[in-house]
Amino acid sequence: MGSIEKGARKKRVRRNVRTAALVAIGTAGFIATAAVAPNIFQLLGKTGALARLKYQTKGVLTRLKLKGEIEFEERDGKKYVRLTERGEEALALGQQKMLLSTAKPRKWDRRYRLVMFDVPEKRKKARDRLRSQMQGAGFLRVQDSAWVHPYDCEEFVALLKADLRIGKDVLYAVVEEIENDGWIRKHFGLPLK
Repeated sequence: MGSIEKGARKKRVRRNVRTAALVAIGTAGFIATAAVAPNIFQLLGKTGALARLKYQTKGVLTRLKLKGEIEFEERDGKKYVRLTERGEEALALGQQKMLLSTAKPRKWDRRYRLVMFDVPEKRKKARDRLRSQMQGAGFLRVQDSAWVHPYDCEEFVALLKADLRIGKDVLYAVVEEIENDGWIRKHFGLPLK
């Protein structure tokens, strides 16, 4: 495995641990920090790679705190953690992304969801994160700033726009037809005309 592949794999695992931590905290509402790690690994499963991450839970919580997604509180000598409003938004976005990438309606409504954006160069990080999130959710890039998905994803796009604070720079459209769409249909496993 090349170093680029290893780096991408590590990043995916970190993102999964982060999402699992948000889910564990969000499900409990208010949870003792000592209980976060067991709940994360119950959600992720106990594989060799994930078992090694057990000791990184403190680091995950620190990163979530730095991002403003969780806050700590001490009660009766025990440290507790809960989601902030920003953490709840991140959790909702993560859940929508997981739903979008795994759940497919039984029948395609023969419409495409097109996301087009023009994010200024000074917001390059937000633009790159937007592309990364859409790719991770199963969108197909049709041009640099135009991505397509065959199923309803309006809620995901709205959450993503709010999370990245780029609402005015992103357009969401539902279209009936895209010219020469055979390659798009093939990519998504949709019926050919």
